[in-house]
Amino acid sequence: MNIRYGIDEFLSRFEKNYVTYNRIEVSKSALTYNLNYFIGRLNKPVIPVLKANAYGHGIGLVARALSGSGCPYLAVDGYFEALRIRRVCKTPVLIMGAIAPENYANMHLDNYAFVVDEAETIDALGHTGRPVKLHLEINSGMNRRGVKQDQAGELTRRILSYKNLELEGVMSHLADSDGDNPNTVNRAVSIFDSCVEEIKAAGANPSIIHLAQTAGSLKAKSKYANAVRIGIGLYGLNPFSSTHKLHKDLQSLKPALKLISTVSKVIDLNTGDRVSYNYTFTADKPLRIGILPLGYYEGVNRSLSNKGQVKIGDKFMPIVGKICMNHTIIALGDSNTKVGDEAVVISDNPRDLNSLDSISSTFNLFNYNLLTALSQDVRRLLVE
Repeated sequence: MNIRYGIDEFLSRFEKNYVTYNRIEVSKSALTYNLNYFIGRLNKPVIPVLKANAYGHGIGLVARALSGSGCPYLAVDGYFEALRIRRVCKTPVLIMGAIAPENYANMHLDNYAFVVDEAETIDALGHTGRPVKLHLEINSGMNRRGVKQDQAGELTRRILSYKNLELEGVMSHLADSDGDNPNTVNRAVSIFDSCVEEIKAAGANPSIIHLAQTAGSLKAKSKYANAVRIGIGLYGLNPFSSTHKLHKDLQSLKPALKLISTVSKVIDLNTGDRVSYNYTFTADKPLRIGILPLGYYEGVNRSLSNKGQVKIGDKFMPIVGKICMNHTIIALGDSNTKVGDEAVVISDNPRDLNSLDSISSTFNLFNYNLLTALSQDVRRLLVE
């Protein structure tokens, strides 16, 4: 027997009966609501983006939740993300990130599409002799990946020279979709549309043309784009700042994630007792504190030390002392909190002090990063 497989199988079975103090709950109904919001508003097919462990929500969990949703693709960055999706659902996967060309000869290519932007990758896929769908990426001003307009026709003809390759799609990525200057998006759209025309003139007829992400979907007016990629909006977060004029358009999105921990120990402090590394908190009166068995490794940003809040019942409890690698300490005040009580560390209620929106705005943190920093070791559960 494959020993590694045996260990994984054992851990999978053991986990079902193992009581954990920390968990992430992901709401299927919130994901479905958010997806349908964009489909209805935009009247275009939506490609959900599940890269970076589905923005911290759990790639397998989210893929299962979206299975059967009718989306043309689920999008990821890398091949191993695609394999994790394939374990749980049959929806086609669009792989957007760079892959070393020598890998393609040994990869499964069925039911995947690959984003390409240079000749070496096109040749490597062409030489496999197997049917492969490609999406050609355009550099519309991001200057990160993609081909420029003077290369679009040449690479299109290169793709068409291989009988096994199909140029199914064209894509780009907007660099300033959440900004305040509409001209930056308009310029990018103009570049993109011109490149699509070059691609069509070279003899291709791509059927899936996608330029915009969540924020850009409300702003980009392309003549050719007929699909959108939705990332952060799928998970219920608003990419626009609260002062942006488009913020209100996405206020109805529902956050899908809640991070929950458990009070594992309660300690009574005397006046003058100090807490955690470097003693940055000192009790100015007798005080009960609770220990939560999660810290910055699990994804609690250290900027919340002595400043953040968690919610137990209907009360907010302040974080005291420095957040540790695997522990966070909270002041219990006059509450009757006891060992075993659950604490909401990240709330799915946007109005709460510890929602992702509140945390990111209060502490000037990037909400995308707060999500993707959540450790894959924290158990994730799909809830309704």
